[in-house]
Amino acid sequence: MVKPPRKRRSIASLLGPGLVTGAADDDPSGIATYSQTGAQTGFGLLWTVFLTTPFMVAIQTISARIGAITGRGIVANARTIYPRSLVVVLVALLCGANIINIAADLAAMGQAVEMLVGGPVHVYSAVLGLFCLLLEVFVSYRRYAPYLKFLTLALFAYVAAAFSIGVPWGEVLRETFLPRFSTDANYWFLVVAILGTTISPYLFFWQAAEEVEEENIKKLKSFDHSRKRAQAKLRAISIDTWIGMIFSNSVAFFIIVTTAATLHKSGVTDIQTASQAAEALRPIAGPFTFFVFAAGIIGTGLLAVPVLAGSAAYAVADAFGWRNSLELSLLEARGFYFILGCATLLGIALTFSSIDPIKLLLWSAVINGIAAVPIMALMMGIITSKKVLGRYTAKPWLAWAGWGATALMGLTVLALLLSLFLP
Repeated sequence: MVKPPRKRRSIASLLGPGLVTGAADDDPSGIATYSQTGAQTGFGLLWTVFLTTPFMVAIQTISARIGAITGRGIVANARTIYPRSLVVVLVALLCGANIINIAADLAAMGQAVEMLVGGPVHVYSAVLGLFCLLLEVFVSYRRYAPYLKFLTLALFAYVAAAFSIGVPWGEVLRETFLPRFSTDANYWFLVVAILGTTISPYLFFWQAAEEVEEENIKKLKSFDHSRKRAQAKLRAISIDTWIGMIFSNSVAFFIIVTTAATLHKSGVTDIQTASQAAEALRPIAGPFTFFVFAAGIIGTGLLAVPVLAGSAAYAVADAFGWRNSLELSLLEARGFYFILGCATLLGIALTFSSIDPIKLLLWSAVINGIAAVPIMALMMGIITSKKVLGRYTAKPWLAWAGWGATALMGLTVLALLLSLFLP
């Protein structure tokens, strides 16, 4: 009897939570951080992009595995082995940083629309925020996820921008692979900001939660049947995460290159926002670079705001044992959607307040960097716990890489603190 040919999964079919998570990392606040880095230091911090990639892959792979193997989010698993008070404090840190990020992203999106078509910035910010909220609440995850994947295409605008200008690629390669370090506090502030916006806690919670969503929607139960099926799922997670994180950091690389080759070379070093970077690029790099930079802010914001609000909602719901899923209706998961709505609406409110969320942008990235250290340590405790993961605990190489990422974040934050308080 002739066996039917086995179906081969295409690369496209393997792309999911990892790709969306990686793309969401390059949100408007991240674009602002990378733009400020390029404007202030030129090509001097490009080395951070390559340094963070393997560690970013490791920690996001750990996040995804926790969700896929256990069928529960990071916080739900943390509650089984850590004191609830510790978990609640870390969740509160996550929510605070996320709300500031949402406000900053919405403000940047509103400013980008205003630059392209004119009109009231605050109204644009509010409308875009409400649009993201309505989609998350009233569109199921299985219908919403493909749109999130499509929005990742917006990031190619920044690759196009880099190739639309003259870049001294020899200097780029030299600064990238032969970096010159500094003891200046601002230098380490930017390093922590880059790591904080690249290895961000909200990404951990989002990818773990979306792996749970994928398993439930497709009724895969990958880890309840054969070992072969489980290994195939782990390989799929690895491919998805590697592609998503390399894509994310490649975009960050091109944003720094673009702003360094234009703004820094022209003496424009005081860049505070992504939209300010776009506006500054217009007379220096031309209308095309300005347009793709501004349009990219809107596209990446539409991707990132739901991820920021959603990750906060998943974390809080898990902390209090509430039902949580973007597949559930508003009535079925009232607490989950309440937190999701509050995070988005508070972000919108901040854009109307006297508080300037944009000025808190880099501090938000630094807060993310500081908060990431204990959260990553918490995740390492989960991924190495036989009580939680049974036979699917992390292999030694992944555990070492995860602890390496945690140590990297910790050392960078320590370097920042030392540069601030020591001569």
